[in-house]
Amino acid sequence: MNDSTRPGRPKVALFVTCMVDALYPQVGMATVDLLERHGAQVVFPTDQTCCGQPAFNAGHPVDARTMARHFIDVFWPLVHGGDVDAIVAPSGSCVAMVRHGYTLLFEQGNEDRGRAADLSRVTYELSEYLVDILDVDCSETSVAGTITYHPCCHLLRDLHIDRQPRQLLETIGGAQFVDLPDAEECCGFGGLFAIKHAPISTAMGRQKVRNLQTSGADLVVMNDAGCMAHVNGILERDGHTCRAVHIAELLNQQTPLRENSTDSSGTGHAATRSAADGGQHRNGLLST
Repeated sequence: MNDSTRPGRPKVALFVTCMVDALYPQVGMATVDLLERHGAQVVFPTDQTCCGQPAFNAGHPVDARTMARHFIDVFWPLVHGGDVDAIVAPSGSCVAMVRHGYTLLFEQGNEDRGRAADLSRVTYELSEYLVDILDVDCSETSVAGTITYHPCCHLLRDLHIDRQPRQLLETIGGAQFVDLPDAEECCGFGGLFAIKHAPISTAMGRQKVRNLQTSGADLVVMNDAGCMAHVNGILERDGHTCRAVHIAELLNQQTPLRENSTDSSGTGHAATRSAADGGQHRNGLLST
């Protein structure tokens, strides 16, 4: 019998999120690989769309409610019918929307509010599901470098998830894990905040980058693609070699980095590749 269809395996629906789908598909693929390698059977509902968080945060509850209702229509039958045991997403912010935001969109007694409540109980952020449900450790993963962790705001403040990603990172073999100064300070992304208040967002991001420099980390690990994109943009524009990576890619050993070495101009460390390169480069800090 194929291992992926073995009876008794937990069944998971992947909620891939907009930014992962559009900009970082390798994060979604790494998420599937991780879940399947650690015992879950993964299905992907192809008619899923945005959970409604951007519209909700922008003050458009009617549009957010429409998208939330579609999310419920896609995922609730899978959960209610027993086709899946859980919904897992590589994003704390989107999971926070499903768990908490939906209760503000639908009135008490509304059928959709009841269905949303059903989904909130079985929707997990990736690191949370790996640790709390699958009991994963990362001792088989090897990273020859210095890593630190930035707790993204929705993950930390809305979901109160911090132990799980740190536990995963601290069990990685070969890595030196260092604390990030003022780790709990926002990186400045905040979704639409980065667009509407760009100068403030950039200033906050640059402060995060200064803290990364102080830490001496080669990699800063994050659980949300938006924060990762924001910090990487500042790191690259300002010429730093540290890079932000999604925890799914790091744990799946497909972080796209190349070796720190003298570049062709002789100026020192070669720039590490950004996560947008597609996860094809596995040399450098990662030892496979």
